[in-house]
Amino acid sequence: MSKIGYARVSTTDQSLDLQVAKLEETGCDKVFTDMASASNTKRDGFQALLGYLRAGDTLIVTRVDRIARSVLDLQTLVNHLKSNDIQLQALEQPISTDSASGKAFLDMLAVFAEFELNIRKERQLEGIAAAKKAGKYKGRKPISDNTKQSILSLRAKSTPVSQIASSVKVSRNTVYKVINQDINK
Repeated sequence: MSKIGYARVSTTDQSLDLQVAKLEETGCDKVFTDMASASNTKRDGFQALLGYLRAGDTLIVTRVDRIARSVLDLQTLVNHLKSNDIQLQALEQPISTDSASGKAFLDMLAVFAEFELNIRKERQLEGIAAAKKAGKYKGRKPISDNTKQSILSLRAKSTPVSQIASSVKVSRNTVYKVINQDINK
């Protein structure tokens, strides 16, 4: 059972020193760090941390916004940690997955995050409906019959999908849709 720390700053102009010092004072055996935005899910330090953690470990951060970009992101991480028998503790917030009050606080955050997500979806649907009514939302233009024929012709020559997409200037997904439509005729 080890205490493992994680510290992150968003830019190289910021310093990790204060976070690292707090984590070391707490008794962390190892501290992983990143200098990257939280929205960057491929942070090297974060990925190394996830690979390093073992059952029984406690992951310690100074604040949860150092490890997750949103409450939903945090919930996903907590579920992953819980399924691997790893605890999460935040030093500056009442969050700790090994106490009833810490779990309750996390659950409350998740409820509010889901509420916020649902409100955002409703607003988006209302906006789309209004734009459609005003004639401003028409979706993407359909691809031409010539483009479809080019895709099918290249596919008949066993051209790889990526190469077809590149040469016809459409997405790979569009190539697959055209091929599937042709098969289902």
